[in-house]
Amino acid sequence: MVAARITVNGKETPISPAAPHTTTLDFLRERGLTGTKEGCAEGECGACSVLVARPGVNKPTDWVAVNACLVPVAALDGQEIITSEGLATAGEPGTPPTLHPVQEEMAVRGGSQCGYCTPGFICSMAAEYYRPDRCAHAESHTGSDSDADSGPAAGTDPEHGPNGFDLHALSGNLCRCTGYRPIRDAAFAVGTPADEDPLAQRREQSPPAPVATEYTQDDSAFLRKNTLAETLRLLRERPDAVVVAGSTDWGVEVNIRSRRADCVVALDRLPELRGLRVESDHIEIGAALTLTEIERRLDGDVPLLAELFPQFASRLIRNGATLGGNLGTGSPIGDSPPVLLALEASVVLADADGEREVPLADYFTGYRQSVRRPGELIRAVRIPLPLSPVTAFHKIAKRRFDDISSVAVAFALDIEDGIVRTARIGLGGVAATPIRALTTEAALEGEPWSAETVEAAARVLRAEGTPMNDHRASAEYRSAMLGQSLLKLYARTTEAVSS
Repeated sequence: MVAARITVNGKETPISPAAPHTTTLDFLRERGLTGTKEGCAEGECGACSVLVARPGVNKPTDWVAVNACLVPVAALDGQEIITSEGLATAGEPGTPPTLHPVQEEMAVRGGSQCGYCTPGFICSMAAEYYRPDRCAHAESHTGSDSDADSGPAAGTDPEHGPNGFDLHALSGNLCRCTGYRPIRDAAFAVGTPADEDPLAQRREQSPPAPVATEYTQDDSAFLRKNTLAETLRLLRERPDAVVVAGSTDWGVEVNIRSRRADCVVALDRLPELRGLRVESDHIEIGAALTLTEIERRLDGDVPLLAELFPQFASRLIRNGATLGGNLGTGSPIGDSPPVLLALEASVVLADADGEREVPLADYFTGYRQSVRRPGELIRAVRIPLPLSPVTAFHKIAKRRFDDISSVAVAFALDIEDGIVRTARIGLGGVAATPIRALTTEAALEGEPWSAETVEAAARVLRAEGTPMNDHRASAEYRSAMLGQSLLKLYARTTEAVSS
C-alpha cells in the first residue's frame, strides 16, 4: 500500500503523521497555509474553502470548492487541491506574485476589510470562475467601476451577473464587515480564464484516479477500497465502522462534538456508487454522487429535485453532500427525504450477500433509525417514471438559504381534467422520521382540484405528523405551515393556468 499523500498547490505532501480524523483545514494550517481559516467548524461560513480537482460534468476535470473544515485530509489521499495561496502566479525572484484575476477584482472592488473571510470567498469564487459552462462575456467586463456598478442587465436574474457568474456559488461564504455589494461587484466583473491559465488548462486533463487508502495512526484507521465488493466485505468485518462520503455530517460530529471513530470507511470515489442512469421506467442515481453532480447531470429533468437543490444548504455543502449520506443519517429534518417520498423513490441496499430494493416510505423506522442492517449501505436511489407533472418543494426556515428546515413539504400531483388522479406528499420536520402525508393524499385523490377541495385537504394536512416545539419553531407554527403550503401550491397552479 502506497503511503497516503496529497498534492497541495502542485506539491505532493505526505499526510502522515496527521491523525485519521484530522481535517484538511488543520492539516493545511499546520503546514503554514494559513489563508484557510476556521470560522464555524461546521460548514456554514466558508472561511475554510479550498479547490479540489474532481471528475467534471462538461470537461474531464472541474475545480470544486469544498469546506476544508469538514473533509478529513485522509479522504483526499491521492487527490489534488489548490488553496488561496496557490491561485496567485509566482513572479521572478525578488518580485511579488501576480494576483489571480479573482483576487485582483476582490482587491480593486474593495471586497476585503479584515480579510478573515476573503481567502474562502476567493476559492469559492475561483470555482465559479472556472466553471466550464459559465456564459461569460469578458469583453464587456474590463474592470471599470461603471461595469461593476451596473450589475445585472435590466430584467435578468439578479443572482446571475452579465458574465454568467452565479452568486449561489458564494451562498456558503459569510462576510461580517465588508458587506456583500463589493464582493458581488468583484464576482460580476471577472472575465473568462486566459488560454495560458494553468488551472484552466488543467480542466482538460483527467483528475487524479481514486486510490485505495489504508491510513492508520494511533489505533484508528481511515480506509477506502477500490471496489464496492471489497467495501462490503470490509463492512461485514467491521460493522461498527463509520461510513462517509462527503463528510458534511460526520465532519460536524468530529469538530463540534469531538467524536472519534476507530474505523472510518470512505465511499465517495467508488465507481459503483457514482452512476446516473435513465431507464424506461426509472432513474437510478448513485448514492455517492454529490448533489452538485446530480443537479448538473439531470439539468432540470426532474423538476422537483431541481427545486430542492438551490435550497439544500449551500453550494459548498452540495459539492460534497450525497443523497446516500442524507438518507443514511436518518435525520427527520433532512431536505431530500420529503422530495424523494413525494417522488415515490426507493433505495437499493447492498451488503456482501447481495442487494434489495426498499421503498423509501418503508425505509425509516424511528428517530435516525432505518431498515438498513449492519454491514449494509445505500448503493443507489431509484425514482420511478413517468414523473407527476405538478410538483413543488416548500422549505420553511429562518433564513432563505443555508439553513435547517423547520418544516419541509414536497408535492407531486397528477391532475387530469380538473381531477386529482394521484397525490404524493412528503413531509420533514413534523415527526421522528420523514413521512408521507397519507391521509391528506387520500383526501385529494379523486376530488376536483378546487378551492373547496384544497381548503378541506389543508385542514387535514395541518393534523399530519406529531410536530414538536423547539428553538426553530413551535408545533402550532409547523402545523400551520403544512396547511399553508398546500394553499400556496393551489394558488400557484391556478395562477399558471390563468396566465
